[in-house]
Amino acid sequence: MTIELIKQLLDACYLAKRAREMLPALPEGVTSSYIQCLDVIQKLQTRGIQPKISDLSDALNLPRPGVTRTVKEMEHKGYLRKQVSAEDGRVTYLFLTESGQALSQKYNTDYFSQLLPYLDGISEEDAACTIQTLEKFYAIMCERKDSLEKR
Repeated sequence: MTIELIKQLLDACYLAKRAREMLPALPEGVTSSYIQCLDVIQKLQTRGIQPKISDLSDALNLPRPGVTRTVKEMEHKGYLRKQVSAEDGRVTYLFLTESGQALSQKYNTDYFSQLLPYLDGISEEDAACTIQTLEKFYAIMCERKDSLEKR
């Protein structure tokens, strides 16, 4: 890889951030992290997994304290509820409320369904390659940051 290609990759990341900023406005007090959490919870439940905070943290590649804080906010605002496991009191499961399901439906399903026809020119293979490349790039940057901090 050349220095010029690295610069272009970083520029593409910036464009991706700008594209993300063009998503529809969220309701007052709702952050994009809420939408991501709701989406992960639904995906895990679809796979037969009853999600916990640790599952969210792992899926989003975020530290548990930050995810715990977001979950508390979401619970306070009525988007999800927590339930302690009957078998193991140390385990707490997450469930979407009706408000959480409605929010997820509006911003995940409805919006992205409307966006679909605009993206006809991007093949599934190109999208998958882009996702894989960005994930690798992010992992490398995280490793680099960690190694610099250990010095």
